Amino acid sequence: MNIKQKLVLASASKVRASLLSGAGLPYEIEVSHIDESALKLKFSGDADALVAHLAIAKAEAVSARRGADLTIGADQVMSCDGRQYDKAKDLAEARLNLLSLRGKTHILHSAIALAENGRAIWHLVAQAHLTVRDFSDEWLDQYLKQVGDKVLSSVGCYQLEGPGVQLFEHIEGDYFTILGLPLLPLLAQLRLRGQIAG
Repeated sequence: MNIKQKLVLASASKVRASLLSGAGLPYEIEVSHIDESALKLKFSGDADALVAHLAIAKAEAVSARRGADLTIGADQVMSCDGRQYDKAKDLAEARLNLLSLRGKTHILHSAIALAENGRAIWHLVAQAHLTVRDFSDEWLDQYLKQVGDKVLSSVGCYQLEGPGVQLFEHIEGDYFTILGLPLLPLLAQLRLRGQIAG
């Protein structure tokens, strides 16, 4: 390992940054600015393959500028009944998305990648399965009124660390995967590389 190697997060996500900070990792932030919509249009694979593709693209884009620094790319895709979801554009779309998830189990696909010198050197995809309860229309309207535009910041229109936890009947999966950064596998990989103490 290059002793002067810096850790770079290729993401504007405050949640991902807070997870790295909470784990005690020193890092810098440099947003990739890749065109995710264009990449999604060109991609024909399943949700796991797509999210890995996006995380790698982010990591490689920043890594190409950062050289020997170790760059972390991450992304998350949500799927339910064969449909892949994007972040809602407004509260009306958020309401429709949540209605489509009512009483069903959806999957959060979270990918993480590491890159050096413009090339991915490792990546991983993890899944979490979340079952939404059969909530009433009235409850949904109250929920959207309570959280407001915050629902637009996540693909599922919820944050588990807030009122969104009331949407759920059952959850299977790692908390960090749900938040969009499979942190434990990342820490294990950084230890293997000697980037953090073992």
